[in-house]
Amino acid sequence: DNRATLGLAGVAVRAGARSTIATLWSVGDESTAKLMSEFYHQLINTDGINKAEALQKAQIEFLHGEELPNKYWNRPYYWASSVLLGNWL
Repeated sequence: DNRATLGLAGVAVRAGARSTIATLWSVGDESTAKLMSEFYHQLINTDGINKAEALQKAQIEFLHGEELPNKYWNRPYYWASSVLLGNWL
């Protein structure tokens, strides 16, 4: 059905969640937890930033990979699959 394309994240948005972050492919739990921690760090600690910008900044942190516990996490496989659905602000 039409909900399958968006997966559980799309179903959550349709059910009333203002926004959600989903991945386009399976990724590791540890790297995802680190990405989400960085996302919330950016969202909370950067004045005037919206959710889309916070996710972008978190992904850029992974791309540069300077303080990541795994030297391979800067590869797109670990950060490029994350997308924000719903309200981006």
